[in-house]
Amino acid sequence: MTKEETCIASQYGVGDGYHGRRTASGERFNTYALTAAHRTRRFGSHVTVTNKANGRSVRVRITDRGPFIKGRCIDLSRAAANAIGMGGTARVTVQ
Repeated sequence: MTKEETCIASQYGVGDGYHGRRTASGERFNTYALTAAHRTRRFGSHVTVTNKANGRSVRVRITDRGPFIKGRCIDLSRAAANAIGMGGTARVTVQ
């Protein structure tokens, strides 16, 4: 079992050119799907991301690698970020 992480999540796929491009797993990135990028979790695995500010959670599938900014542990698609009421970044737990 993988331990729970608490960190900063960010959003990608909105106005940055990633929508429709191939992810590290080989599938096309869809910012309207409940997906995420994580540095170490297995492709195809699912994690639950909870916004610490409002308690809202979303279950996402790992399809890509990233984020590559210090202090961040997960990049969420637009749909996933919207589901937890996140703007650009948020403090979250990842289980």
